[in-house]
Amino acid sequence: QVQLVESGGGLVQPGGSLRLSCVVSGFRLDLYAVGWFRQAPGKVREGVSCISSNADGATYYADSVRGRFTISRDNARNTFYLQMNNLRPEDAAVYSCAARFRATERLCGGTHGWDYWGQGTQVTVSS
Repeated sequence: QVQLVESGGGLVQPGGSLRLSCVVSGFRLDLYAVGWFRQAPGKVREGVSCISSNADGATYYADSVRGRFTISRDNARNTFYLQMNNLRPEDAAVYSCAARFRATERLCGGTHGWDYWGQGTQVTVSS
């Protein structure tokens, strides 16, 4: 059974940090591109950051998070991460992890076609 389980969300003050984790089971993580997406109330879901399934591990970051967020993966632990630093109120959203078979990071620009999704974790940025 395929599962993606996020953790690490919560309430943080502006300027603070959070680290999201996504633990997967039921498939070989190394064969999949992985990514983080977010959806704020009243907005469409958007790709935040993705990492390719290719050996080069190429990454994609949305312009709004580049330089503040870092995506990484540990295939041996069936886990990937999103380190979020210098959080802003506009980063508040439900963050979901996703996986897509043999894909590149460039597909992060769209939310369609991803094979598996987690249930989401809430990130709130407020003082």
